[in-house]
Formats: sequence, C-alpha cells, structure tokens
Amino acid sequence: MNGLRASFTKKFPAGLEIRVENFQPGPNVAVLFGASGAGKTTILRCLAGLEKPDAGEICFHGEIWFQKNGNIFVPPQKRNLGFVPQDYALFPHLTVAENIGYGLHRLAAPEKKSRVAEALDWLDIADLAARRPQKLSGGEQQRVALARAVVRRPQLLLLDEPLSALDTPTRQRLRGELAALLAKLNLPAVLVTHDRLEAAALGEEIFVLAAGKILQHGSVTEVFNRPASLDVARLVGTDTVLACDVMGVAEGLVTLAAGSARLTEMADQLPPGARQVHVCIRAEDVILSLDAALHSSPRNHFAAVVKALTPEGPLVRIELDCGFALKALLTRQSCAELELQPGSRVTALIKAPQAHLV
Repeated sequence: MNGLRASFTKKFPAGLEIRVENFQPGPNVAVLFGASGAGKTTILRCLAGLEKPDAGEICFHGEIWFQKNGNIFVPPQKRNLGFVPQDYALFPHLTVAENIGYGLHRLAAPEKKSRVAEALDWLDIADLAARRPQKLSGGEQQRVALARAVVRRPQLLLLDEPLSALDTPTRQRLRGELAALLAKLNLPAVLVTHDRLEAAALGEEIFVLAAGKILQHGSVTEVFNRPASLDVARLVGTDTVLACDVMGVAEGLVTLAAGSARLTEMADQLPPGARQVHVCIRAEDVILSLDAALHSSPRNHFAAVVKALTPEGPLVRIELDCGFALKALLTRQSCAELELQPGSRVTALIKAPQAHLV
C-alpha cells in the first residue's frame, strides 16, 4: 500500500457533490476514470491541496493532509508530491532546465544543478535543456512537465489527463512511452483520464466515477471485463449490451433469449431469481468465421451480416446484424483474409465465459 487514504466530500454551488469514500489506491498507478464532469480532476486537486474539501479526511503514510474536524489543511507545497496538469503549465519565458529546476529554489546551487541534470538525463531530454517550451513538440513538453514533477523526488505523483493536450497520432505513440516512464519511476501515482485505451495502458487499478461517486474499483482487467452495473459497462465502453430474458438453467449454464436469438452463458453469474439480465460482450471477444462452425468450442453461434466496418489504427471495428446488433474487433489482416465488406455473411461466435451478466 502506498499509504494514501481519503474520504471526503466537495460541494459546488451548481449542486454537484463529489463524494469519495474509502479511496485507498495501491502502490503503483491508479486511474480515476470517467466521463467529463464526473469529478475526476476535482478529486485529484483535493489530493494535491489545490482544492479544499468541505468535509472528511485525507492522509498519506499516517500524515494528515486534510481533516475538517481537526481543522487541518496542509498546503500543496508541503505535501511532497509531484503534479502534472493537463496543459503541462510550463513557463514560456524559462528554458527547459529552468522550468525543471523552478521548484528547487531552496537547494544550494550545486545540488540544484545536479538534480536538474539528473532529471534531464533520466528522461532523455538533455539536448533540450536550453530550449523554451514553444520550441518543443507535445511529447517533449510532456517529458519536461514530468521531469519538473519528479525532480523534487516526491512521494506521490498526480497526473491530470497527461495525454489529452496531444494530437491523436502523438497520443498513441506516447501512451506506451509514458507507461514505461511510470514503471521506471516506481512511484505511487494517481492518474486521471476519460480515455479507455489510456486507462488500460497506464493503470494497474481503476476507480470508475460518475456524478461525483466511485461506482466500481478493481484491476483494470477485472473492471473492463466484469463491469458491476450497466452504468459502469457503458462508461468502460462495453461494445454490446444486450437485454435478455432468462429461459432456464441447467448443468451450470443459463439459456437467455434476446428476441428470437438464444444465448448460452455461465450460470454462476446469474443473480438468484433473476428473470431478466443484460449480457455484456466486448468486441474483441467476438470471433468471426466464414464457416457455420457448428462443431467449434464456442457455445454461441449466430448467422450475421456485416453492416459496417470502421478502421481504428491496426484494428477494424465491425458492426453486425445477428437479429440483434453485435460488434466485433479484428485486425486489418483478419478482415482482409475473410474478405469482409458490408453485406458479407459470416458466423459470429462467442464463448460462454467471455460474456458477462449484469
């Protein structure tokens, strides 16, 4: 455990109330995930001391940073944390080296110079030391902002949408690079994002928020594959959410009806007495075949017609009509091998354990 523990509320005049209950992220990268307006940045700013909650308590390694009842509020500069804002907030009139060393004014000159050189070298931006921010690319600015945040050797790192200011190609390229940098830092970190791919690439655990409340917490894989509610399923981008009637249970399997279509899923997910459920299916768990595939291992087979294909980088998202709407995600190569195009007839296959019942 990284020792961060927070339970607090923050109210706004417009009526939105941010309510954080028992927020205790682990020692690596925790993601605050949700749509715009969910309260992610407000939570991060409260942890940083840039916003003051209206009630509750925030502690780190036993040190109280905020406590309403005890009238305690530790200002940001005394919390020993690094903060990377959305727009990086670099000083345009300072060089890269001066930006990085800005928060080290209390150190003796030799120590400050050594720390800045260390950060420049560590983030591989030593050749940029004399440049000013307007002469940097988006990725270079991100590295400088990260260097400025860690040069003080903080005990906690907070990142607010660290890739949102970048164009899409740059964001895709730097996603993996930032993941490697965070792993190299080996610091507890809390990262805000509304981007599903970003959350999956950067986080080890995730807190899903909506309307100021945490709806689900767990590992990224667990939450994305097993959303606890329809709201979470929609937020994490579950591709197909299908309303079904429960037809019967036998031998550990439940038979479901979606109109005239029948699905077979694992019965251990079925709430006792449930007569209606929603089946959540991720596009990457849908297999497409040109054969009827009646003897293959997946229990669910659906005759389908391709309605549309949408390229997404190296992948293609495929909209299918199986008597119900279904989405699949294949590589471009697989699409080419199957010769898929609008109107193509295929068989969609879904393994029973891959679907999740809500």
